[in-house]
Amino acid sequence: MSGSGLRLGVMQPYFFPHLAHFALIEHTDAWIVFDVTQYTPKTWMSRNRVLHPSTGWNWINVPLANGSIHIRTHEARLLDPQAARDTVLGKLSHYRRKAPFHHTVERLVHETFDGPPDEVGSLTHLNRRGLAAVCRHLGLRFESSVCSTLDLGLPEHLEAGDWALEICGRLGATTYLNPVGGRALFDPARYRERGIALQFLEMAPFAYATPGYAFEPGLSILDVMMWNEPAAIVRALREGSVLHDA
Repeated sequence: MSGSGLRLGVMQPYFFPHLAHFALIEHTDAWIVFDVTQYTPKTWMSRNRVLHPSTGWNWINVPLANGSIHIRTHEARLLDPQAARDTVLGKLSHYRRKAPFHHTVERLVHETFDGPPDEVGSLTHLNRRGLAAVCRHLGLRFESSVCSTLDLGLPEHLEAGDWALEICGRLGATTYLNPVGGRALFDPARYRERGIALQFLEMAPFAYATPGYAFEPGLSILDVMMWNEPAAIVRALREGSVLHDA
């Protein structure tokens, strides 16, 4: 995973994240699932949101057997993968007769959770499976590696904006791409010193029809896929994305 012109993305293993996450994947050549730092409970790594059948949004989540700040992210294990799968499917079942692509989303949830126990029992690998399943459905390239399985020799303690810098340096990346919302964490001068270009992706909001329900912005990709065909989703993430240089 090295060579000239390599644009890298480095993000924590999020649980069926929102559309902008996939815009990042679309604009990178390689993706690192970042799972070597302290685990943080009750974050987007173990939960997300879909439309609520009455009003607002509803949580979907994956309960952990050992979710605490005393473990690294790659050590997080699911309490019961099949029970978590069934709960997610149950919260999506309200839309079976209303959302035109509900059956596709149901299949992708099964595809994510119905795998080898050592994969679906690990939060990191479960979430990576989810990203891969969505990318296959949308026709996006997803060249990914899990950070904890790479022998990168990373320092033990780094500032938030420096992890990506060290990973890029070790993998020979020439550009690092991050969501624009995290811009304040990064020092462009440090990246320039290492010969690595720093870019930020900004994505326009994507509003879509949810007949019979009030639309809620910023929900999980599962919600987006229930109501939209793949071509419309890909068009939204490509046409709505803007890259900014640091």
